[in-house]
Amino acid sequence: MLPHSLFDKIRRIEIVTSRLVTDVFAGQYHSVFKGRGIEFDEVREYQPGDDTRLIDWNVTARTGIPHIKKYVEERELTVMLMVDVSRSCHFGTVRDVKNRMAAEIAAVLAFSAIRNNDKIGLLFFSDTVEKYIPPRKGRGHVLRLIREVLSYEPQGRGSRAETALEFLNKVLSRRAVCFLISDFLGPADAEGIRKVLTVTNRRHDLIAVTLNDPREVDLPDCGLLELEDAEAGIRRVVDTSDRKARESYAARARERLALRARTFRAVGMDHIDAWTDRSFSDELVRFFAMRRRRMR
Repeated sequence: MLPHSLFDKIRRIEIVTSRLVTDVFAGQYHSVFKGRGIEFDEVREYQPGDDTRLIDWNVTARTGIPHIKKYVEERELTVMLMVDVSRSCHFGTVRDVKNRMAAEIAAVLAFSAIRNNDKIGLLFFSDTVEKYIPPRKGRGHVLRLIREVLSYEPQGRGSRAETALEFLNKVLSRRAVCFLISDFLGPADAEGIRKVLTVTNRRHDLIAVTLNDPREVDLPDCGLLELEDAEAGIRRVVDTSDRKARESYAARARERLALRARTFRAVGMDHIDAWTDRSFSDELVRFFAMRRRRMR
């Protein structure tokens, strides 16, 4: 039996995200994510205007009447949601917390997937792979995934996306659309993450969804402030009234974000930037529009 508070959260997310899927993303998901290719449907008699390259010469020779092979798009996709559950994702200073925003993003993508009759799976990771739910179809399955995202209690503090990606490459043999939802605040092994991102992006359609908060890039002038590295557990007192301290903090943050962007460009993968002080739906709309332009 679900706790009443959790049931209310699931219901609220279902209502909000279903409206987004219907009003904002109707048709966009289908147009930007392609199936695995085309598959044979049937053989029928040739009609004027048909592509002569599709003529089935064996059937034509046997019947004496020109026939062509008819193909249809193999539409069904497998979609994987890879969600970072490390301690740093339990943070937010404006209108939302990163892990709650991740749950709503996951719900929008999941409801979009089942509307197109695609399979959807879920993987939680911290510094290890914590839980894996294989891809399946159906509204009930999606509601289970949302429940897991909202209620899951992680075991690890840190974050290693490399471990999750290596696991994914082992368990998924067929090409999938994979959303890597993380704040990417784990250990800065740029070369290591770049290698595994490259391998995964070749096998699958890999999209990063970055979770960001304004206070991770800019500190206010509010006197002495105790900061904690949520993943390492290290605390430090910073005098935010010191302009040089604030500038140094901002410079390190800009360097981290620039390195992340360079890594994504080098790998050739798309990314969506979600911020806790604004609506993530606007970023998803921009992402879908960019994908459509590229496909023209």
